[in-house]
Amino acid sequence: MKQPIDSAKDVANAAGDAISKTASFFTSTIIGIGKSVFHPISTAGNSHRKPAPGTAPGIEHYLEKEGAETPVRITVVDYGADFYDTNEYSDIGEALNLPRKEAQKVRWINVDGLNPKIVDRVCKHFGVHTLSAEDVLNTYQRPKLEAFSDHIQIIVRQIQVLDRKLKNEQVAFFLFKDTLISFQEEVGDVFDPVRKRLTNPKGRFRNQQADYLFYTLIDCIVDHLFPLLEGYGAALEDLEEEISQHPSPACQQKLFSMKRDLSLQRRTLWPLRELIDGLYRDESGLIDESLKTFYRDVQDHTMQVIDLIETYRETASGLNDLYQSSVGNKMNEIMKVLTIMASFFIPITFVAGVYGMNFEYIPELQWKYAYFVFWAICLSMTAGLAFYFWRKGWIGGGR
Repeated sequence: MKQPIDSAKDVANAAGDAISKTASFFTSTIIGIGKSVFHPISTAGNSHRKPAPGTAPGIEHYLEKEGAETPVRITVVDYGADFYDTNEYSDIGEALNLPRKEAQKVRWINVDGLNPKIVDRVCKHFGVHTLSAEDVLNTYQRPKLEAFSDHIQIIVRQIQVLDRKLKNEQVAFFLFKDTLISFQEEVGDVFDPVRKRLTNPKGRFRNQQADYLFYTLIDCIVDHLFPLLEGYGAALEDLEEEISQHPSPACQQKLFSMKRDLSLQRRTLWPLRELIDGLYRDESGLIDESLKTFYRDVQDHTMQVIDLIETYRETASGLNDLYQSSVGNKMNEIMKVLTIMASFFIPITFVAGVYGMNFEYIPELQWKYAYFVFWAICLSMTAGLAFYFWRKGWIGGGR
């Protein structure tokens, strides 16, 4: 007697499992469709290095990590009043121990790639504190300025377009009297105009110290944003026209992408404005008084870029409202057409329903011309409604 009961329970359990699997399938399918339509917008660039909570301060814990070393490219630029020389090195020791020439004014050491061992050797060679070396590797840093007795540490963010996406990269500088050290996350930057100017024997570079070189690099980072923002302005104009004519979810996704990019640039530039103001007020003696006017000019450019970003962010917010209004108007037009069509058929449906009832005695059913009269009534009501809608201005010209 227990066997039928057990088999019934098995059938019930199997049915329950089937229902559960079916519900899970539909749930995962719906979620997958949603993700394919509203997928997150990615940003080009390296993932941020961030130490685990409770990690010992300094660069030492990075040196203890196992794994492949990050490849680097080391470039040393030496120049003076009468010469300019640039070389690439694979050995950091060779680059650090390179002898200086007699008439040399400045040495610029640029390291592309964040290798903890390379960063540690460079910082120890120049007497940089271990916490400052750690800041180079922690690429989530907010733009900052720290002054020491013989050098200044500056961390900024460099924004450029890579494969139609924003590349947000940290660049760390160490400014000494006659040496500038820069660490970048990857190969590729916006400093090519500066490198080109360095080759000009009649340029201002040849008679200036490292503080002027640092000024030109910061100025290049800020000025590079102007053509970038011009591209966003043109894209917003095109998007406004597209939203006005053919609003679609793709338009909204483009708009959200632009708003996110503009917010990213705003978060980058606000601290940079404070950083440059700190350089302008620096009293360490590493920045010549005659150059502080140039730094003030960079701060003015930063404010101009911030104003442009704020303007475009407001424009993007306005386009979002325009998109909502356009979609709402389009939906209203659709509902208007459907309502008018339904209004035409409601009286016809009423008449057809009355004479479609199964009563035995309906006088008009036996009339010879009842069918033609029915159509005449239906067409008259439809024409009357069409004329009324036209007079109200709901269809056609009207008044």
